[in-house]
Amino acid sequence: MGYWTIAPEPFDSAVVAALWRDYYTEVSDRWHWLHDGCSTAPDELERGIAGSSGAEFGSPGGVLLVLCYAGEPVGTVGVHLLDAATAELNRVFLRVDMRGRGGGAVLLAAAEDAARTLGAGRIVLDTRHDLVEARALYARHGYAESEPHNNGPYADHWFSKVL
Repeated sequence: MGYWTIAPEPFDSAVVAALWRDYYTEVSDRWHWLHDGCSTAPDELERGIAGSSGAEFGSPGGVLLVLCYAGEPVGTVGVHLLDAATAELNRVFLRVDMRGRGGGAVLLAAAEDAARTLGAGRIVLDTRHDLVEARALYARHGYAESEPHNNGPYADHWFSKVL
């Protein structure tokens, strides 16, 4: 793994809050540029960031992992149980300047291990159509498109993988 390290982090830590802000800003701005031709309005961005506490990643049914490169936090992945056999993958994020170095594979492997530790035999996720890099990452790592497991307002594609 070289300089990559990954470890659980409380969902309400300052490190997680900063990475969540980066993640949400990127996906919100991408959506707004695609649909409105502009970045997210600052007040809307703040409401969106504040709108998800991440509590689903608390123990005992979830975990949030922070990926570091040479000791610097650069990404996150969250896993939480939907039921006794199924975990959901969320908040998969790697800073733009760190992409293309293998960090996505590290995030997914750690998330799958965490899901197994939680007792899941299957992992599911959803993503948007415009997040083509994410869809390609999931496909490269054995995730197959599947039937919807939720009705999220921004979910266009659903994936699953047997662990």
